[in-house]
Amino acid sequence: MNVLMVCLGNICRSPLAEGIMREKLNKHRIQAVVDSAGMIDFHEGSLPDHRSIATARNHGVDISKQRSRPFKKADIVKFDYIFAMDNNNYESLIEFADTRDQEEKIHLLMEFAGFGVRRSVPDPYYGNLSDFENVFKCSTRHVNRLHRKLQSNKAK
Repeated sequence: MNVLMVCLGNICRSPLAEGIMREKLNKHRIQAVVDSAGMIDFHEGSLPDHRSIATARNHGVDISKQRSRPFKKADIVKFDYIFAMDNNNYESLIEFADTRDQEEKIHLLMEFAGFGVRRSVPDPYYGNLSDFENVFKCSTRHVNRLHRKLQSNKAK
């Protein structure tokens, strides 16, 4: 299984979601490729925002080795699940899809996690550490839900 987390710049939300997902799947010995990307290349090669790194570290998750990269069209083929952090990212990702099967790989993270239809993970970039903590909690809920879904699919 291959999972991709996508936000605008790939320095705040998607690196947190990637780190949480990787940690959870490793803990439960689920083979998966987990990555993150941004819809823009402005931060390409940059570390995650220092507040994302600190928030993750406070929860025992290390994202300090991640580097921002832009989303590529090839990602639509490579990944089984693509999770957008907000509606704008979701709409941009859908434009990359050439087929219905590719469209069905793309989900809003909050919607998939059961937070409601068309809900976005708030962008913490202009906020403070509590905003990053909120993103961590939202992402953790999503990861736990996806993990349960994957486990139930394995049992079938």
